[in-house]
Amino acid sequence: MSRRKTERLLNLVICLLATRRPLSAEHIRQAVPGYDAANDEAFQRMFERDKNELREIGIPIEVQKDPWEEDPGYRIVRQAYELPEITLEPDEAAVVGLAAQVWQRASLAEAASGALLKLRAGGVETDEAGGMLGGALELRVDTRDPSFPALWEAVRDRRAVRFPYRAAASQSVLTRTVEPWGVVSRRGRWYVVGHDRDRGAARVFRLSRINGPVVPVGRPGTVVVPEDVDIKSMVGYRDDMTVQERTALIRVREGTCQGLRQVAKAVRRGDDGWDELDVDFTDTERLAGWVVGFAADAEVAGPPDAREAVICRLKGALA
Repeated sequence: MSRRKTERLLNLVICLLATRRPLSAEHIRQAVPGYDAANDEAFQRMFERDKNELREIGIPIEVQKDPWEEDPGYRIVRQAYELPEITLEPDEAAVVGLAAQVWQRASLAEAASGALLKLRAGGVETDEAGGMLGGALELRVDTRDPSFPALWEAVRDRRAVRFPYRAAASQSVLTRTVEPWGVVSRRGRWYVVGHDRDRGAARVFRLSRINGPVVPVGRPGTVVVPEDVDIKSMVGYRDDMTVQERTALIRVREGTCQGLRQVAKAVRRGDDGWDELDVDFTDTERLAGWVVGFAADAEVAGPPDAREAVICRLKGALA
């Protein structure tokens, strides 16, 4: 949520709380900064959207008829709006503000912004800029894996899912049906932990190896998470720990990709304006993420799964 929109919503709440009689939409347009510059149609859309968003986060906007006005009026009854006293210690306020910055994906960023808006409306100062933790500290949870939202919802809804999965150091893609217990981040990578129905045992799956859409299976509420399960420790024993080191053949333009050249164990000059590099790797997705950063100056020629991983990332960026 943008700062301008947040300020407009807060001003709307203050306006509707302060009034002693219902205010018509036109009066609100004149009184609340952010509405006055909009044309009639744009104002109506903006006002309706703002009312719905405030109601969704629990702010009771009432519609009442003022006998002195032709149009209906709006106000917030203070008794219905007021919350019990909320007290946050400075470190707690800092954590709340910092948490709102963590999620980059829109579906989670919206929820975080709504939580901050609730606290601000209740008179709580939240340290969104970092506060006591310092402006230099900025957390980001990278959730660019396309499967993350569907898996997060499946864990929340206690619902099984099915997805195509590419095993470590293999080009084969198999369909897995999983009862998800949790989604965990470890060392910058995301994993889903759960019961693999196909194998009849608990398994860990890396999100970057999910090779297609995540499809819900069955009804919500059917997945039961074992009480003694330790998801974090399960992710600690990853299947890629035993993956052997391989060598990728990467073609790069002359005079570019110095970072790749420095780690390459061999560099062969080409006659067509491209050089060939031999680069050792164990993690296909990490290699792909590195190579795409060089854009059109680098191209993975092999092995096939590493090349495909780069192509998938480029297609995702294009989409």
